[in-house]
Order: sequence, then structure tokens, then C-alpha cells
Amino acid sequence: MSNEPNKMWSGRFREPLNKQFEEWQRSFPFDWRLLSHEIEASIAHARAIKAADILTSDELSRMVQGLRAIEARPFDESIVAANPQAEDIHHYVELELTNEIGPLALKLHTGRSRNEQIATDMRLFVREAIDNTLAGLAAWRKALVELAEQAGEATMPSYTHLQRAEPVLVAHWLLAYVSMIERDASRLTDARKRMNLCPLGSGAVAGATLALDRTIAARALDFDAPTPNSMDATSDRDFALEFTQAIATLGIHISRFAEELTLYSTAEFGFLDLPERFSTGSSAMPQKKNPDLTELIRGKSGRLLGAATTLATLIKGLPLAYNKDLQEGQEPIFDAADTIAGILSVLPAFTASLKFRFDTMKTAAETGYLNAMAAATYLSNRGVPFRKAHEHIGNAVRLGLETNRELQHLTLDELRSISPEFGEDFYAAITLEATLDCHDVIGGTARTRVRTALAEAKSRLSSSS
Repeated sequence: MSNEPNKMWSGRFREPLNKQFEEWQRSFPFDWRLLSHEIEASIAHARAIKAADILTSDELSRMVQGLRAIEARPFDESIVAANPQAEDIHHYVELELTNEIGPLALKLHTGRSRNEQIATDMRLFVREAIDNTLAGLAAWRKALVELAEQAGEATMPSYTHLQRAEPVLVAHWLLAYVSMIERDASRLTDARKRMNLCPLGSGAVAGATLALDRTIAARALDFDAPTPNSMDATSDRDFALEFTQAIATLGIHISRFAEELTLYSTAEFGFLDLPERFSTGSSAMPQKKNPDLTELIRGKSGRLLGAATTLATLIKGLPLAYNKDLQEGQEPIFDAADTIAGILSVLPAFTASLKFRFDTMKTAAETGYLNAMAAATYLSNRGVPFRKAHEHIGNAVRLGLETNRELQHLTLDELRSISPEFGEDFYAAITLEATLDCHDVIGGTARTRVRTALAEAKSRLSSSS
């Protein structure tokens, strides 16, 4: 007789588990959160084995009712301490189902393995996490588009090397993040489509030993089809890797946004006021308003990168097929899903609350020779080779620096001493509006182009909702 009568694998063993090892190796302390997915997968499997004549119609009905009864109970992390005998979520459901419907519960495991169960549960979890993330991204994207619309033709400096470069519309800057979000959403959507195959029926490694119609479970769980290879199905975690990597990239984009806002809200920039309801103060310095939200987002992006790195490191050396190492891959996935959900629970409302100091931003866009590129373009359009035009404007900038004047304040005689190609129309060519509008290409910051880009972004947002 086995000394482990409650274990799912007890028959072959005679020696009881070391108690420290038993507790240490349990996954129930974290995979309890898969309960709803385990219930749905178990019901789908029950329907498949009913079709294979393992269950009668009455037995299937009783089994489904028992599983639904388990699902209907309030549950949280406290069920772990209340069920010390449960190894994992699969074992917990089997024990609880036995309490609900008696020995009939033991038939549920016919034709399946925990290897395929966890592969299915995790796909269901990641699929749900992707859907939730896409919804959160849509809300943040909407907030950015609305903010860009409100900005109108307000201007700001753009930066390269964190040095002022050229003026751009504030809307153009905000739409840059919309482009990033759209790529993030497309990556998650692609990952969801690739992972939407059902492992049930794969068995432990070689496939089920029953003649199961695997399409029954796949349809019941809204998968597109069954997985095509049992060894791959039970050991594949590409879906989780793609999810964590896409979320890590999204985290990088959110962190860049957070970093810019953190900088722009400082007295040194003065481009915006952080909303008070998303900020905190200092316990020592009464005057402080700290950018806690943006700083926390920067920090949490590191957690997202860590989850993706952990999972990749975990998988890279595993032979086919299932290995217990894969149990360690669950927590990084849970953490990534929880972290991005937390970020997106506050980021859209925070973004919608931003108040820019457009006058300060415009002043910054009109000073520091940010019209130098437009000035060089003016000479180039008059037949001066661009390299020479660049040199002439560089000389004009140097004169401006030496005399503390912007390009538009240099006299025409001074400019013509540098190049005879300067004309009276030079000054009209380097106004703020002209500097913006000379970038009249698809994707440029010309005012007409940004209006078009904003309309297109709104249209894409509407079509995706």
C-alpha cells in the first residue's frame, strides 16, 4: 500500500515524502489563481471523454455541476493554507470534486495528464491577460489622442541627445507614443493568435491513450484548433515568452513616457504641472510635489524585463518534453500580468489629467536656434549645396551666440556677409510656423500633416474598439 494515499501519483511509491521537500515543491501557493481556468479546461475535457463513452450523460451532468459548484465558491489565497494536502491546482480541484460528487470525480483524469492541464491553464491565463492588456492599452491610447487633439497647434522643442533640436507640435510628440502603443498592441494580438491552440488531448508526452475528439475541448475553450504535436504542446512555453517579451517592450515604452514627463515637470524644464491626485509630497520638505507615479512606472518596467529574462533563461536549456523546471515559469508570468495591469489601471487617467504649460513650451521652441535646420533648408532651396548651407548657418549661429541674438534677429547685411544668397524672404522662412511646416512629409511635424495624422489615429482607435 502507498504511504501517500492522497497523491495523484501515489501507486508506485512506498516511502513518504520528506515534509520539507513536500512543502517546498508545491505549486499550489501560486497556481491557485488558475482555478477558473482549471475548471473550464476540466469541463471541456469532461465533454471530450463523454464523447469517447467514458462518461454517461448523467455522469457528465453531475461532473459539470460539481465543477461549477467549486468555481462558485469565493476563493483567494487563503485556500492554500486551508488545503495543505493539495499539491497544485489540479490536485485541489480533484480533491474538491471528490468531496462534491464522490468517486465519480476520479474518472475526470481519464485520458489526460497534468502536463497538458498546466499547458492549457497557462494558455488560458495568458490569453486573458493579453485581452486585459489590450483593453488597458486602448484606454491609454485614447487618452493620448484626446490630449493631442486638445493641444491643437501648441509647440515644443524636440530633443536629440537630450539637447534641443527642432520645434514640433505637442500633438506630434504625443502621437509618437500612440505609434508605439499600436506596435505593442499588434505584437500582443499576433502572440494571442499564435498561442490559441488547445493542448488538451496531448497526454503526458505522446498523446492521449483514448480516441478523443480533440476538437471538442478546443471548441469549448474558444481555441482555434488542437495543438499539432503532443511533445511540443506539453513543453511549449513560447506563448508565455512572447507575452512577457511583448509586455517588457510595452514597459519600455511606458517608461520612456514616464521619464519624459518626470523631466518636463521639473523647474528646469517647466513644461507641465503633474496632477496632484497622482503625486505625493515630501515628509521633510513642505514645498515638494514628487512624481511618484512616473518614477514607479520606470521601476516597474524593470520587473517586466526581469520576468521575460527569467522565462527565457528557464526555457533555453530544457530537453523535450515536460520538465519540473517549467513550474518556475508560472510566477514570472503572473507577476508580468499583475504588473502591467497595475500600471494600466492608473496610466490612462493620469495621462488625461496632464496640464501643459504651452507658453513655456513655445518659448523654448522659439529660442536656442531651433530654426537652424529650416534656415539651412532655405539656402538649399536657393541652390546652395546642403553641406555649404549647413556651414553658412553654422557661422550665423556662431555670430548669434557671440552677440546673444537668435537667427531671426541678425541683420540682412550680417547674413549676406556670410553668404550672398540670403534674401529678405529669409525671415519669413524661419518663423516658428514656417519651421514646423517645412517638414511637410508623411510623418513630419508640419501642421497639416499632424492634423491628418491625428485624424487617422482617431479613426484607427474607433475601428479597433
